[in-house]
Amino acid sequence: MIKFAVFRIGEEVFGVEIKRVVEILKTQKTYSLPELPDFLSGVINVRGEIIPLLDLRKRFGFQSPSKNERIIIVKCDNEKIGLLVDGIKEIISFTSEEVISPPSIFKGLKRKYLSGLGKKDDRIIILLNIDDLLTSEEKIILQESEGIYNEDAGSKKPT
Repeated sequence: MIKFAVFRIGEEVFGVEIKRVVEILKTQKTYSLPELPDFLSGVINVRGEIIPLLDLRKRFGFQSPSKNERIIIVKCDNEKIGLLVDGIKEIISFTSEEVISPPSIFKGLKRKYLSGLGKKDDRIIILLNIDDLLTSEEKIILQESEGIYNEDAGSKKPT
């Protein structure tokens, strides 16, 4: 059995492997940074740690502002990244028989974003491949942006 944190983006239901989830937060102040791709909202400060915030709605092309937004902090390539989602639904377990390979194109999402589709009763949950949500170039941009934010924060002196 593999456990997944299940969340909503628009009308679609997604899952991310629970062992990748660090914590789930309410939305908080996002610090915008220049020259980021539009699906990267900026960075958030979580107990002194600067974490990049990826808006999955924008990444996947959904238009779905929500009043119940949450941030799922996940481990990605030994770094933490925040995923902005419309709402958290549940924790669900799948057997290997309940997880199937994704079709080559699924609801406009690139196959590389998916690790599979979870089938539970009459529901299908899109299972995300966290490691491929960002390209190598986007990961470099994020790391540089975090460095810029940390430098700026360190250089500000109290007045």
